[in-house]
Amino acid sequence: MTIAKSVLLFALAALAEIGGAWLIWQAVREDRAWWFAGLGVMALGAYGFIAALQPDANFGRVLAGYGGIFIAGSLAWGMVMDGFRPDRWDYVGAAIALVGVAVLMYAPRDGA
Repeated sequence: MTIAKSVLLFALAALAEIGGAWLIWQAVREDRAWWFAGLGVMALGAYGFIAALQPDANFGRVLAGYGGIFIAGSLAWGMVMDGFRPDRWDYVGAAIALVGVAVLMYAPRDGA
């Protein structure tokens, strides 16, 4: 259950952070309405709270692990929202990052 909770929280954090950054990008780079940036700032704030709910109490490990989720999630977001077409190296890099997440977050630990 703990792994499932962690994975769900990572997915929610990615939606909040990547979505928030995308909204700000839209306002600044794509000349969308200013309130896009405001919504983006709120989403980025929500990301911070969601990340803090991870079952692992180690900030460094959680944020390092989340980095891999951010990499893969950003590519997926770009595909869905902007029509981005990753090349094979994007896929390879994302896969390596996700393996890193699994090792960082879910490998058995001494005393755990």
